Amino acid sequence: MKKLISWNVNGLRAVIGKNFYDVIRDLDADIFCFQETKLQEGQVQLDLPQYHAYWNYAEKKGYSGTLVLSREEPLSVRYGMGVEEHDHEGRLITCEYPDFFLVCCYTPNSQDGLRRLDYRMRFEDDFRAYLCRLSQEKPLVLCGDLNVAHEEIDLKNPQINHQNAGFSDEERGKMSELLGAGFIDSFRYFYPEQKDAYSWWSYRMRARERNAGWRIDYFIVSESMKDRLVSASIHSEIFGSDHCPIELGIS
Repeated sequence: MKKLISWNVNGLRAVIGKNFYDVIRDLDADIFCFQETKLQEGQVQLDLPQYHAYWNYAEKKGYSGTLVLSREEPLSVRYGMGVEEHDHEGRLITCEYPDFFLVCCYTPNSQDGLRRLDYRMRFEDDFRAYLCRLSQEKPLVLCGDLNVAHEEIDLKNPQINHQNAGFSDEERGKMSELLGAGFIDSFRYFYPEQKDAYSWWSYRMRARERNAGWRIDYFIVSESMKDRLVSASIHSEIFGSDHCPIELGIS
């Protein structure tokens, strides 16, 4: 079995100062995908010789950014999706393995008042097209902070958050379009009715202590990988960020 972990660290340097190496050791994954590293090249040297490291940095300092750590060296690695408008914020890394593509993504936040929603919609459409092209070549695993709670079951307070960033009808509709294009939300595949399963909590109002959270971090896989799904889990016991790591096991 291959074990994959995805975690929005909300600043890699901060997590390195807390529990980063402990998490790497304890989870012992074949592939780690991180979002919101908030780094520029050369700001961190990782002491993880057992992993190949692939970084995508945002041009804007201290913003966004992604990282993939992989025990197995990929056949190829791509940064961005080949669309000029979207490829300056370090949001995407695609690693090709013999039998699947892995895509690590940090989806743009629509922001307060949905002021970036129009851009988010363009990103979603272009990203879905990119994923569909890839999946025609071989099966695909998409993971990361996708910045949307798809259904009401995926956040604690759906009524008061309706049309807030991450729970707008438009964003939820784009996730439905993605799943309708031949992909599976792996956590819901295993746990279709499970409530109170969240991966992000606001730092305000003791939200994590009260488990008033959102499930906005995902492993999405091609329909053709359904028979290879072994397990999916959310590591809410792991702190260090406002998100927790999520896990996928595939055969």
